[in-house]
Amino acid sequence: MRQRFRALAAEATREQQTPLAYLAALLEAEVTERAERRERRRLTDARFPLVKRLEDFRFAENPNVPQATIAALAEGSWIDDRETIILLGESGTGKTMLATALGVCACQQGRRVRFTTLAALANELQEAQSRRELARVVGRYARTELTVLDLCRYRDYADMVAAAGLNALRCLGFSAMTPAGLSA
Repeated sequence: MRQRFRALAAEATREQQTPLAYLAALLEAEVTERAERRERRRLTDARFPLVKRLEDFRFAENPNVPQATIAALAEGSWIDDRETIILLGESGTGKTMLATALGVCACQQGRRVRFTTLAALANELQEAQSRRELARVVGRYARTELTVLDLCRYRDYADMVAAAGLNALRCLGFSAMTPAGLSA
């Protein structure tokens, strides 16, 4: 409000607005600014390596990616239902980009999101356990509504640990999305 009140007051005087209209414009600007700050904070807290958006994904170059399904996932009802999404495909097909973009959609919906790799998660949990802070770290992950878990590119390692990692995440009680390298 402090940054905008003078400019809005000058505009209100110039356009001969009522004091009530000026106040409404000032409050609307404040609400908009707060919402934008919350979204920026959620995106920062999510720790995405790069912020990717669905509108940037080239569905024409990836005809095997069902655009309608991705659009339905972007709505986020699967997060409310505590379901897990696994994106499978060859290297370079956009699994991580889509997972990140769906995570960004979740942030825009006001959800708490966290992006990490399986290796980073395993290291973080192991370090927390050695520092006797495991409960705190697990609690932080449990408060997120969506964890985007990017599996490593090394197929053998991903296959070996993916099932154990996903089961552990389910035990923690939160949704997880794994964008790469898991075979059925």
